[in-house]
Amino acid sequence: MGSATTRTEGEAEPGRRTTAPPGVRADSGARLRDTPGLTALETLRTLESGPRGLTEAQAEERLLRYGDNTVPERRPAGRSWRFVRSLRDPFTTVLLCLALVSAAVASWGTACVIAVLVVVSAVLRSSGEYRAERSTAALRELIATTATVQRRPGATREIPVDQLVPGDVIRLGPGDLVPADLRLLRASGLTVRQAPLTGESAPVAKYPGEDGVDASGTGASGTGPSLFERPELCFQGSSVASGSATAVVLATGADTVFAGTYRTGPYRRPSGKGAVPDPGARDTRRTRPTSAFDRSVNGVSWTLIRFMLLTPPLVLMANAALRGRGLETLPFAVAVAVGLTPEMLPVIVTTALARGAALLARGGEVIVKRLPALHDLGAIDVLCTDKTGTLTQDRPVLDCSLGPDGRPASEPLHWAAVNSLWTLQLAELPTPDALDEAVLEAAEDDFDELLAYEGIAALPFDPVRRTSCAVVRTDAATGAGLRLGVHTLVVKGAPEAVLERCARVRTDRAGGEDTDLDDAARARLARLVADRTADGLRLLAVAVAERPARPGRRYTPADERGLTLVGFVGLRDALAPTAAAACAGLARRGVAAKILTGDHPGTVTHVCRELGLDTGPGAVVTADRTDGLTDAELARLAARTTAFARCTPEHKARIVAALRAGAGPEPGPGAEDAVAPAAPPRTVGFLGDGVNDLPALHACDVGIAPRDAVDVTREAADVVLASKDLGAIDGAIVAGRRSSANIATYLRITLSSNLGNVIAMLGAGLLLPFLPMLPAQVLVQNLCFDAVQLAFAFDRPGPAALRRPAVLRPADLLRYITGFGLLNAAADLATFGVLVLAVHGVGDPGGQDAFHAGWFTENLLTQALVMYLLRTGRRSAEGRVPGPIRLAVCALAVTGLLLPPSPLGPLLGMAPLPPLYYGLLAAVLVLYGAGLAWAKERYDRKAAAEHQGDLDAGPDASPQP
Repeated sequence: MGSATTRTEGEAEPGRRTTAPPGVRADSGARLRDTPGLTALETLRTLESGPRGLTEAQAEERLLRYGDNTVPERRPAGRSWRFVRSLRDPFTTVLLCLALVSAAVASWGTACVIAVLVVVSAVLRSSGEYRAERSTAALRELIATTATVQRRPGATREIPVDQLVPGDVIRLGPGDLVPADLRLLRASGLTVRQAPLTGESAPVAKYPGEDGVDASGTGASGTGPSLFERPELCFQGSSVASGSATAVVLATGADTVFAGTYRTGPYRRPSGKGAVPDPGARDTRRTRPTSAFDRSVNGVSWTLIRFMLLTPPLVLMANAALRGRGLETLPFAVAVAVGLTPEMLPVIVTTALARGAALLARGGEVIVKRLPALHDLGAIDVLCTDKTGTLTQDRPVLDCSLGPDGRPASEPLHWAAVNSLWTLQLAELPTPDALDEAVLEAAEDDFDELLAYEGIAALPFDPVRRTSCAVVRTDAATGAGLRLGVHTLVVKGAPEAVLERCARVRTDRAGGEDTDLDDAARARLARLVADRTADGLRLLAVAVAERPARPGRRYTPADERGLTLVGFVGLRDALAPTAAAACAGLARRGVAAKILTGDHPGTVTHVCRELGLDTGPGAVVTADRTDGLTDAELARLAARTTAFARCTPEHKARIVAALRAGAGPEPGPGAEDAVAPAAPPRTVGFLGDGVNDLPALHACDVGIAPRDAVDVTREAADVVLASKDLGAIDGAIVAGRRSSANIATYLRITLSSNLGNVIAMLGAGLLLPFLPMLPAQVLVQNLCFDAVQLAFAFDRPGPAALRRPAVLRPADLLRYITGFGLLNAAADLATFGVLVLAVHGVGDPGGQDAFHAGWFTENLLTQALVMYLLRTGRRSAEGRVPGPIRLAVCALAVTGLLLPPSPLGPLLGMAPLPPLYYGLLAAVLVLYGAGLAWAKERYDRKAAAEHQGDLDAGPDASPQP
């Protein structure tokens, strides 16, 4: 066979008939994947391959044509680009502009200080994210590295996965990761886990479907099977649970369903259990909504920008109008604007977040890849999670053993354990079946009784007949109705498959009476199966039959006839050990947990019940109900729903986006009717581990993935859980709230103090014949305050700051700083009066120097008092202030008292103060402290009342500031 590139479109190799549908080319394996009805031979012909695979020359030519079989990866940014990217926020831009203006008016000290703070912040942020990227790089171990491939003339060898090409014939065994999109040629007992792609926790049976009927049957939607329902197809990203197979590669690299899902959409409307990525869709991996951190910082930044843009013109105009001063006051105006600016904000934010991320990583539980994601973790009030692999262990456990009448019975479990034991012993399966292991674990107490049987033969589970069979014999009666010289067939499998092989049913659970299985009994058993399946159980039917022992007899599936049904065993997915405690912890912290999964609604309802989540009417909704809803209607539905079942990737992304956006009130049926309350916008986190979770990870505020998630899912996540312990999420949320509380404390204290100083400075500048503070003194004051404010990044807020989502709301912040800022301005103006009384000759140069010194001292002492009394977390009466804050307050107070009379004082234009001033200043500070304590007490009572309202409304209520 010659090279495929030498033929025109649609032309086949001479002597070989191509039976592909019109429009399907020999080199379009991905299109063959989307074309049902082709037999294995037709697929091989269309791919210009054969049962023995490709030749080495053909494989090399196709590798050049298709490229390496690799998933598109996000290239990690270099350190330089990370540094530049860390400068892209409004507040940093404002600081850089202030530095340029300061340099333009020859205020070089201010310009240098601001530039250094910006650079330090950028270096801290970029280096922290770089370390996190290196940590997650060590976790990329889940994609297959080699594949067993057949190459003509008949050699079988291991090759790197990235060297696979369409047309290659490969072999699969238990535990193998599927390295590309495949079409099965032969299979033996093959079951595949597709949970990373579909969310379905149970392994799916796969078989060739040679007649094409199975491949083109009806899917879950009734309109045709989705790709994931077609039994002859296996997809990259899934793994082999049991069995073995030989398959031909249909699509590699960017043409696989795995890569299409990684591009995150848009998706076609679901037509079954899996949404299919649109191959022509625009790659939207880089598109991500604004996070909670970005919204908070942007809101605070623009509030400050407005103040700073107004301040210099007001200072210039006021001094020009009232004092006849001109541009000589420009440095003072710039210094006032800088005084209003929290220059340390980038450093405090980055240090607080980096410290929290480092503490989490040091514990080995959580890796924060993007520093602002730690703030988003602290702000989330809704955590959406997939079920499979996150809340559950993806491992079945026995739930019940039922007789044919639906009542508990021990006999079905006994015979199911006999079947499992001897199937595992005699069938020589490459890996134990998870269902058999679950049955044997449940029957562990009766293991000696199981060993009393002698295994004769075993027919392992086959995905076509959907049953397994063990043939046993015993040397003595066991109370189960066995006789010497008799072989007992024990059949276990899918209820429908076992029931069609049964002729009788055991009605006496003691084991002695059987009756014929008539149509009425079959209908009753079908209803029992349907009811239990709807409740989320995975049922296995168990039946037995006795056959005369004949030496040398070979048992075949044809012997599985005329069976007697003894009952059913029901299995469920085992919950993760920490799942229930983690959900309870989330509820205590005001975070609503919502489950978005591809599993059956009954399974989801049971999981919600086990986790202690709401399972009332309407708490679990099938996702197809959302297809006809508008975004506003979906937001209202999602706000009151605990779990969505049968979710496709498109459903998960829409639900997450709707929760983030919120919606307006729902109109009542009439104009006079009351309307339902609006669904508020939320800060949404999403925890997922599969490729089907990628769209939701991109739609949420903060994406979380466990360590053993699919590789591309870990890359897309903002936070990686280094272990499967879901309790680590609670620790990460606490760390995020602690960092956010420290940032909020810094902003409240700094801005209220700065606003008060600016108001007082403007007032004094208009009343005095000289500047109330020289630009150099303003700069030194800011440097002192900035230096001690770094203590906020190392503070430990009290329990009250950790009980609810931490969100920086500009409106609430503005109210806070306005109230406390005016109180601070009153203290400053009172000091102005004290200085007029205590300092003689204010109009003289010596009096001006003393005035500057007095105001300098008062500003630092009031700022120290503000840091002590307004710190978030606990009142000063509740215990001593933590170390970093205590040391910072003491350092600031000592600096304010000792700097003016020190040798540096005259250099800064300050003179020693009379003793009378210190006595009067102490009285002002006592009154100011009392006012601060009263205002803080009132603010705390209001905040506590709002928090109690949140608790009374439940975790789905809107979080209050």
